[in-house]
Amino acid sequence: MSVHFAAPTLPTRASILLARRLVLPLLVLLVWETASHLELVSPKLLPPLETLVKRGGEEFAQGRLPRDIAASLTRDLLGFALGAMLGTSLGILLGLSSLLRHLIKPTFDALKQIAIFAWIPLVSVWFGIGEAAKIAFIAIAAFTPCLVNTLTGMAGIPRPYIEVAKVLDFSPWSFLTRLAIPAALPSIFTGLHLGLIHSWLATIGAEYFMTAGPGIGGMMIAGREQFEMDLVLLGVILLASIGVLLNNAALHVETYVLSWRKTSAQ
Repeated sequence: MSVHFAAPTLPTRASILLARRLVLPLLVLLVWETASHLELVSPKLLPPLETLVKRGGEEFAQGRLPRDIAASLTRDLLGFALGAMLGTSLGILLGLSSLLRHLIKPTFDALKQIAIFAWIPLVSVWFGIGEAAKIAFIAIAAFTPCLVNTLTGMAGIPRPYIEVAKVLDFSPWSFLTRLAIPAALPSIFTGLHLGLIHSWLATIGAEYFMTAGPGIGGMMIAGREQFEMDLVLLGVILLASIGVLLNNAALHVETYVLSWRKTSAQ
């Protein structure tokens, strides 16, 4: 009777890549935990990880953590949707009309030099200091990358494609929907991806610098004012984790929607 041993499976490329990406975060956590337990840094300033886990469990059980995460995500997605819709639409209009481009683009180029957080005083005056102001600020953060990348995509439509559209006598609507937008789609998605990242950063900025309320930024402010570093660091970890999830979600959507490019190239 012969005994067969299963050959060891080789790690896949994806698992190797994942392992490499986890090296630095795990190393940081190891240094954190060591420094905290050996009191190389005061535990009041750098509480051990198990304290954060315990605090996170308490906040979750009392319903504050789900409420704060939901408030931040809702605010972020509303502001992103508004900024992306306006930025992408205006980018398409500027790409189609040289007259509008000459009228608007120089002013826009000047305005986009203004740092995003410099808009907070103006937004507070125009929209107050409540929820509308936060969403408007987030929309501004998403607007610029969406417009810039959409316009870049529209300007990059190959000239032969435009000549073919003229020969085939495309209507303006057909030109837009069958040629311009599909050709500019990769650049449009780049803008949406960047807009999503910028809007998440702006969400925390809005919560931190405008009126305190439900949200991860508000949770961190409460932790800072009460010198509860476990709450502040819990907020930092949540920000990074949700940011990574949003980035990965955008990548998957982009890959799925643009999969037709690989199919057509084969």
